Amino acid sequence: MEFRPCIDIHDGKVKQIVGGSLKDSGATVNFESEQDGGYYATLYKEHHLKGGHIILLNPATSDYYEADRLQAFRALSAHPGGFQIGGGITADNASEYIQKGASHVIVTSFVFKDGKVNYDNIRKLVDAVGKKHIVLDLSCRRKDNDYYIVTDRWQKFTDVTITHQTLDELSDYCDEFLIHAADVEGKCQGIETGLIRILDSWNGTTAITYAGGVGSYEDLQSLKELSHNKINVTIGSALDLFGGKLNFEKILEICNN
Repeated sequence: MEFRPCIDIHDGKVKQIVGGSLKDSGATVNFESEQDGGYYATLYKEHHLKGGHIILLNPATSDYYEADRLQAFRALSAHPGGFQIGGGITADNASEYIQKGASHVIVTSFVFKDGKVNYDNIRKLVDAVGKKHIVLDLSCRRKDNDYYIVTDRWQKFTDVTITHQTLDELSDYCDEFLIHAADVEGKCQGIETGLIRILDSWNGTTAITYAGGVGSYEDLQSLKELSHNKINVTIGSALDLFGGKLNFEKILEICNN
């Protein structure tokens, strides 16, 4: 298990929010940092951490989107090749972020259109930057007994569920999956064990990073055991760097042990 750092940016500020609360009108904020994206990127670089993600939480139509991008560019400049980036990514702008220093672009809404996988768009993305630079964000919410991929800042349900078949099909077009359990994201009240069991039982070789609900060292250890140490993890609101109670250094120790 690798620890994957995060820098979430909203209204031009580094923040941690309750994932399912994000709407055009705002979000429930757990933490707002006085530091910029470059500060956190430098810290992660000093700890030799890569593969983390920068997420632009405002939509591209927002007045704050360019402020979000400025924060992201500071982070990418401070740690070139150290981060993936998502939020408003399309085939038209993906290469810009790679040129700015992102290792990968993270994509959801451009690929999942009208509730389904848009294979034309995903092929355009592969043509633009190559499979090795693509992370598909399969963040999901539970409905009935299934986990449905959600788009548009986790507010719109698609018709696509997290299954082994889905993972098999989409792994042909990406280098990694990023999966937020949106119902528990930012709540620090426990991980989505049902989702983790599905991911653990998949036999594919594409890397997976899980996010959502880790609020204690016991949660992290449970994730480590349930996933047989093969799923990577990102922690936001619970981390002391973002006002939480979990020590950054101890988290790295548990992940690397």
